[in-house]
Amino acid sequence: MSNSYKSAGVDKEEGYKAVELMKQNVLKTHNKSVLTNLGSFGAMYELGAYKNPVLISGTDGVGTKLEIALKQKKYDTVGIDAVAMCVNDVLCHGAKPLFFLDYLACGKLDSEVAAELVSGVTEGCLQSGAALIGGETAEMPGFYKVGDYDIAGFCVGIVEKENLIDGSKVQEGDKIIALASSGVHSNGFSLVRKVLTDYDEVISTKEHGSAKVSDILLTPTRIYVKNILKVLENFEVHGMAHITGGGLPENLPRCMGKEFSPVVWKDKVQKLEIFDIIQKRGNIPEEEMFGTFNMGIGYTLVVKAEDSEKIIDFLNSLGETAYEIGYIEKGDHSLCLK
Repeated sequence: MSNSYKSAGVDKEEGYKAVELMKQNVLKTHNKSVLTNLGSFGAMYELGAYKNPVLISGTDGVGTKLEIALKQKKYDTVGIDAVAMCVNDVLCHGAKPLFFLDYLACGKLDSEVAAELVSGVTEGCLQSGAALIGGETAEMPGFYKVGDYDIAGFCVGIVEKENLIDGSKVQEGDKIIALASSGVHSNGFSLVRKVLTDYDEVISTKEHGSAKVSDILLTPTRIYVKNILKVLENFEVHGMAHITGGGLPENLPRCMGKEFSPVVWKDKVQKLEIFDIIQKRGNIPEEEMFGTFNMGIGYTLVVKAEDSEKIIDFLNSLGETAYEIGYIEKGDHSLCLK
């Protein structure tokens, strides 16, 4: 009996089928700067006219949020998360996302599932204005179990050097503006899954009404790119932070110099109800909650005190939920929760 790649667990034909199913959605994200079609050895992107451009890159995955998606067989949202985790990061430095590449790995490739996963990636790219210019689909029998998938991505953004946001302009007295998250986003899910084990349970929250736990948890990470870029066109912003793993304590200090500390009033944080449910059911201390989850804040801006109210009004006019949560003081670079 002769051997083949298929008999070893890799179905090339299924891979070709997956690419065909993905192609239509992927091409929707392309623009005139994309110089290659799918199938080239390398993806080409023309920068266009910039004076002194700086490229900002970021890579990330979705983490164990994927386990909920796979168990519930809901594959079309986690791709948005993969894009969001990358584009929101590069946005923190004032960069406009240019292009995105995805990586999809599995034990046994199902072309329909793969195409559904990538449909989320294309939706995230459309929301952020990034072109999905390439990727990799890896079928790895014996390494991943049948039915298991992993997804990650890589983003490159661009900003003129004179407009680069690196935290150097943050100063004492600046105000901190919060932008609401859409939910848990893509961090802390190992703890979430330990506390909320019945994904089909129906619970009630102010934000989602009556809904299954899985539907609430799989709400995609909010992509802030287009509205924040509009803010940058109209206002001076000193620093920005994407509130991911480690919550406010870990991420907010990253957008300012070592000599400054952010001060946040806890009672100003508009917590989403899902976090109250997680905290109560898991008997989780408040400090652990703030140090693990976004607690309802997905993104923050540090701005001049006199601009804070105008920027908040502008963001709210764009459909964001924005509000002031604190200020910057001289300190040891750690977050002060009051």
